[in-house]
Amino acid sequence: MKDSKNVLVLGAGMSSSSLIKYLLDHAGEKGWRIILGDISREMAERKIAGHSRGEAVAFDVHDAAQRKELIQRADVVISMLPSRMHYLVANDCVDYSTHMVTASYVSDQIRRLDEKARRNGVLLLNELGVDPGIDHMSAMQVIDRIQEEGGTLTGFESSTGGLVAPDSDDNPWGYKFTWNPRNVVMAGQGGARFLDHGWVKYIPYHQLFSRVEPVEIPEVGSFEIYPNRDSLKYMEIYGLNHVQTMFRGTMRRPGYARAWDVFVQLGMTADNHPVIGADKLTFREFVDAFLPHENGMRVEDKLCHFLNLEREGDVMNKLNWLGIFNDTPIGMPNATPAQILQSLIEPRWKMNQQDRDMIVMQHTFDYEISSQSKRLQSTLVYKGSDPLHTAMSITVGVPVAIATRLLLEDQFDLTGVQRPLSKQVYEPVMGELADYGIRFREEEVAFA
Repeated sequence: MKDSKNVLVLGAGMSSSSLIKYLLDHAGEKGWRIILGDISREMAERKIAGHSRGEAVAFDVHDAAQRKELIQRADVVISMLPSRMHYLVANDCVDYSTHMVTASYVSDQIRRLDEKARRNGVLLLNELGVDPGIDHMSAMQVIDRIQEEGGTLTGFESSTGGLVAPDSDDNPWGYKFTWNPRNVVMAGQGGARFLDHGWVKYIPYHQLFSRVEPVEIPEVGSFEIYPNRDSLKYMEIYGLNHVQTMFRGTMRRPGYARAWDVFVQLGMTADNHPVIGADKLTFREFVDAFLPHENGMRVEDKLCHFLNLEREGDVMNKLNWLGIFNDTPIGMPNATPAQILQSLIEPRWKMNQQDRDMIVMQHTFDYEISSQSKRLQSTLVYKGSDPLHTAMSITVGVPVAIATRLLLEDQFDLTGVQRPLSKQVYEPVMGELADYGIRFREEEVAFA
């Protein structure tokens, strides 16, 4: 670790607000200097807010000379850029022996840097947000404890939802954007697979939102869970290769998945081709373009007939509320269906000034101990303060910030490509998160 204490943060978007605040709050005491780079210097300056220990710079990740110069003089780089850009940063970090922390999944490109990072004594610490991140750390706390007490895990299930708080839930979808809207539109496109009582199950994208399971969370109500990506890889990640059930899912309010499935079935979430003449179409005509030709039939009736929907039912109520049948011009040349859909829903699912969001996470651990079968549920419900310091911003950004502090204080004996799975990471990070009210409630429950 170099003598200086420079922290380079790349990306000043929605998820960075609480991260930046934490770093600036500690900068004076710790002797840090925080350099915040963003494609928009104005946004970076707003987040630095004139702090004496902060510096805002206009940053373009594709400007190799600037990127290398900033990374070379940093002790730790925090990349909050879109995940596809992390590799450019990580590769330079390894070359210049600079540690890196991210909230994003470990990509194949990042994984291939492991050996070189170890040789250079560099830590690339990934998956330190909420999901992935807090999910890993809170799960490993319990898994390690059960195993240390002599128990054997037989099943693990984990689901998370980034949602709007009940007191701000004022639309038929029960949902508002608290993170990147594009990620919501594109969710699930790779399908999902998981292990269910020893059987591997596959769900393709076109069936994903019709395969949901209900769950009840005390104090915040009913939810539905749809499978999330590849659950099987977590058997190795968590050291649970012997379990019979391994499942990870995403939580939404009841009815969301069935209504979203309309867009999936029509092909309106596709992002691989432009809609011809999109700038001359209305949203109503856009919907009609995906439906069979029926002389004299209204678009709403065609849709109901095509997908077997009730004309006055809950799904149509949600679609009508979005304005998908309006004669409003799209006005977007060369846009893909997914981009058009996002342009429609983004303003309608925007957090209002008085709104609060909410993170809900629940783990279920099935295990055997002393010849008894047991089930433990561990649940987190965490609500944000306002549209700036959201639950999403805090639970994504603060774990990254805490881990960065620990790294600057030489608290980690780790190099290479890592996730926060070891006690030396998860114990201090989860301990400090408890000060923010991020605590899990555990209870032993009966098998369903």
